[in-house]
Parts: sequence; C-alpha cells; structure tokens
Amino acid sequence: MDEDPQASSLGEMIRKQRELASLTMRQLSKMAGISNPYLSQIEHGLREPSQAVLREIATSLGIDPDELQPEAEEIGVRDAIAADPGLTAAQRRALTEVYTSMIAATAARRADRNS
Repeated sequence: MDEDPQASSLGEMIRKQRELASLTMRQLSKMAGISNPYLSQIEHGLREPSQAVLREIATSLGIDPDELQPEAEEIGVRDAIAADPGLTAAQRRALTEVYTSMIAATAARRADRNS
C-alpha cells in the first residue's frame, strides 16, 4: 500500500497525542471502538479514518478533533526557521526543538484540562 502524505501526517499526530496521553495502541483502539490493526494502519499513514472515527479517537484522547490536523501556522514557523539565512545550523536546530517542545507542552496541557 502506498502512503498518503496527509494520512501519514494525521497518523503521526494521533500517535504523538496517544503517547502524550500515556496510552498503548491497544488501549486507545478499545476506547475509540476500533480494532488495534486499524489504529496501527491509521498511525502508519496507510489508512485515513472517517470523520466519525477521527472524532472517537480525539474524544478518547481528550482533545478536539481539529487538534489532530497539522496546523498550517506550525508548518510555516518551521519553514521560516529552516529558510532563515541569518541562522546557523545549530541555531535552527535549537529553535526547532524549542518550538516543537512548546507545541507538545501546549497539547499536553490541553489534554490534562480535558481529562
């Protein structure tokens, strides 16, 4: 099966949120009412879930379904960091790491508030 870049990105977002929630794939699949192999295929970008399944996964993770979609702004910030000629490679890495950790911390706080 060919990987769909959009499905892959969504799958990565779901996996990251699942890991932030300290859930195994088996636990999340049971909570969302889907099979473990189906969740695995979603996380690996091999299948794209329906909106109903996406809602169930998001609800099980304690987040809004919209939070599972990669944000254009987030992608833009990373692109801006990567393209800035005034930064060294080490500065680019540091900024990207800080930005990524801030996004993860915000998602974790939202998940805590929703649980």
